[in-house]
Amino acid sequence: MPDPVDSLLPPSPPAPPSPDLARILGGPSGLGTAGLHLASRREPRMPEAPAPEAAEIPEVPEAPEECERATHEPAAEEPASGAPAAGEPVPGLYHHPIPDPDPVRVAEVSRRIREWAVDEVRAVPAEWEDQFDGFSVGRYMVACHPDAPTVDHVMIATRLMVAENAVDDCYCEDHGGSPVGLGSRLLLAHTALDPLHTTGEYEPAWLESLGSDAPRRAYRSAMEYFVRQSTPSQADRYRHDMARLHLGYLAEAAWAETGHMPEVWEYLAMRQFNNFRPCPTITDTVGGYELPADLHAQPAMQRVIALASNATTIVNDLYSYTKELKSPGTHLNLPVVIAEREGVSERDAYLKAVEVHNNLMHAFEAEAADLAAACPVPSVLRFLRGVAVWVDGNHYWHQTNTYRYSLPDFW
Repeated sequence: MPDPVDSLLPPSPPAPPSPDLARILGGPSGLGTAGLHLASRREPRMPEAPAPEAAEIPEVPEAPEECERATHEPAAEEPASGAPAAGEPVPGLYHHPIPDPDPVRVAEVSRRIREWAVDEVRAVPAEWEDQFDGFSVGRYMVACHPDAPTVDHVMIATRLMVAENAVDDCYCEDHGGSPVGLGSRLLLAHTALDPLHTTGEYEPAWLESLGSDAPRRAYRSAMEYFVRQSTPSQADRYRHDMARLHLGYLAEAAWAETGHMPEVWEYLAMRQFNNFRPCPTITDTVGGYELPADLHAQPAMQRVIALASNATTIVNDLYSYTKELKSPGTHLNLPVVIAEREGVSERDAYLKAVEVHNNLMHAFEAEAADLAAACPVPSVLRFLRGVAVWVDGNHYWHQTNTYRYSLPDFW
């Protein structure tokens, strides 16, 4: 086995970038590749930059076993087909526009995921089917994974996304969720992802429990599909990130039970766990390759993933703001917490949340460029591009999903 990489921090002074580094920093050109760019510290890509016009995502060669240290980088109704609706971005939000995802692939993923969710795992009863269609998960996942080699690969992410939302809705929020007893429900559901190893006497009861509700059925099935196309280290990585997600759910539930309004930094700490991280972290599995475990575990890579995941989660806070204000009780999101804890108006709190997002995005892009310069291994470069395009696809879906989201009248 090769020795783990000791450090990804580039020594000073930097050397001229390699051809691979130039490719990752410049990014590919062509329809559907606008999100596959990493901006440098000096020249960040601005939201108004036009999308390029031609060609396909270039293939990236297999990763070598070891990385040497480098010397240096809800409004109008949306159609059930998932066709994009018009939608305005949050004014002032730093983001990268992308072309609409391939409609043929979107239609096929949408058809397959509806069949899986409604018929195979029975996670969507008839009375929720309009909401499921309005979620437009097929368009969401195709936008986030344009380098997926097949529809089967896109379906890996799509099933997991639907399963995660089933847990969130049924255990935590919209469809019967409650903070009371949440820990027990999450623990038992987590065993659908991370199997229980017990005695022959008690294993049958556990296996039977995995079919007892929609979230566990969805988790179990989605994970079974995932492990068929992932490596053991990729599957273990995903389980770890789902444990992080569940810990974040529990923190928010504890605050709800005690009526605690967190400080802004406390809220952001919770959101680093209760966030989208399980989604971009599987970008290599969905892309049909693997970022080696020792490279994924490096502190520099972990920071890049965390910053990207935190930024995408604040996007959700901003686009779902008006939707959540209509929910009963106090629904925590960043603008609400800023308004309460810093004593500012709702408008000023929302605008400050936009600023927080933008700072996270700039930090993500700068750190990703530095990491690409320090470790220009093909799998690292491709993974960083995959995370970047997931960030862009996530924003695209939030902006265009006018079935679910509308912006506040602050401008």
